[in-house]
Amino acid sequence: MVVPFVLLALGAYLLGSVPAAYLAVKWSRGLDIRKVGTGKSGASNVLRAAGKRLAIPVAIFDIGKGALAVWVAQLTGLNTSQQVMVGLMAVIGHNWSVFLKFGGGGRGVFATLGMVAVLSWKLALVVLFIAYMWVLIKQVALGVAFGVFLAFLAMPLLVWFLPEFFNIQDRVAVTLGMVAIALIAFTKRLIAPKSDLAKSTPWRTILLNRLLFDRDIGDMRLWVRNGAAANK
Repeated sequence: MVVPFVLLALGAYLLGSVPAAYLAVKWSRGLDIRKVGTGKSGASNVLRAAGKRLAIPVAIFDIGKGALAVWVAQLTGLNTSQQVMVGLMAVIGHNWSVFLKFGGGGRGVFATLGMVAVLSWKLALVVLFIAYMWVLIKQVALGVAFGVFLAFLAMPLLVWFLPEFFNIQDRVAVTLGMVAIALIAFTKRLIAPKSDLAKSTPWRTILLNRLLFDRDIGDMRLWVRNGAAANK
């Protein structure tokens, strides 16, 4: 099964690399999404740049990338560890797209959701709720990014302590996969170039803002208006 695994992992990376957000905004508006809004090539920035009509299909496509990678791995008969690794490759491709020269990708949130949904739809529903609960209770200052931070932290804990509820067969493999997903997401947040908006902000504060809120400064509205500067 080594050859199918390697081929699927490579295919998952290439599939994940397809920059749906970048292409959708470029083709419809003639804009480079990396230079508007937050500067991220993801569905949430498409929503800001082009509205729901584009954001919804982009989100569905990104979810599909993670889901399809794991589903094909299951059909091929790969074990759980290999399925998780194939899913991880799709997320890595989304975050560091070869078609965008390994820069300007998204954060892999929807690709991760698709991956998790195929492994356990119950886990995906719980993660989705956690990620967006701050919106539901109108915590505008913290924003969705903080909910995503909590969701990434919760995933490995949920899998490890409640494997029966989520129908997880290989608890160790999936838990390690969720830890890897969290590390990938947090690394993507932390290694972004420093924004001009945070010139006078201490690095310690910037790193904390990035880890928790995925931005360099505390003011979310200012960041959304000018955050593309972070991707210079």
